[in-house]
Amino acid sequence: MRVLICEDSALLRAGLVRVLEDAGHEVVAALPDASNLDETVDRTAPELCILDVRLPPRWTDEGIRAALSLRARLPELAVLVLSQYVEERYAADLISSSGGALGYLLKDRVADVTDFLEAIERIAAGATVLDPEVVAQLLSRRTRDERMLRLTDREASVLALIAEGRSNQAIAKTLHVTEGSVEKHITAVFQKLNLEPDESGNRRVLAAIAHLEHGGATPPAPPTPPSQTPPSQTPGGRGPQTGTNR
Repeated sequence: MRVLICEDSALLRAGLVRVLEDAGHEVVAALPDASNLDETVDRTAPELCILDVRLPPRWTDEGIRAALSLRARLPELAVLVLSQYVEERYAADLISSSGGALGYLLKDRVADVTDFLEAIERIAAGATVLDPEVVAQLLSRRTRDERMLRLTDREASVLALIAEGRSNQAIAKTLHVTEGSVEKHITAVFQKLNLEPDESGNRRVLAAIAHLEHGGATPPAPPTPPSQTPPSQTPGGRGPQTGTNR
């Protein structure tokens, strides 16, 4: 994958280049600021742009504005924004903007190389990947709307995981259910949120945005289900035996 990096920290920029190239990706440019970003994107044709939220010269919102501009100008270009900490307004603006695949991760996640590389692969494949901390903070400042109140607890759990960019397979594994069950819950979520099928196939993103805007809670990981092995029975069928299991 062809990747362009725009990060003012020389150390982090070099680290990203090393991690990406070691994983077999091609870093087409590594910029310290966004002053030449547009012309570099046009010249190098990256498949993914990784940008810091705050960039020179003011270190305020240059990176997020650059990301919004790229998404509007090149909707097919995947964009990943990195932030030192959760910036709720910037995250909400980015998530609600039109455009292609999107990621918003805290810089701490880069330290986990395996998870970081998995995230960029998912973004490049068209997914919306949000850092769990971003999801949690956005949710903490939103209130539920009537549509969210229609969801069952299980549907709300599935929707929260969709908002984190999880695949159906990953949701099934997290909730200890089958993928078929996950698909049924997702269909129910779409129906209850009044999200009709369309050719763009973006109902999943719209559901995630609705979740982030209107509330719910990121569910805790469910406990591992108990063993399905039936308990030993007494000869008279009176229930499980006491004593040491054999």
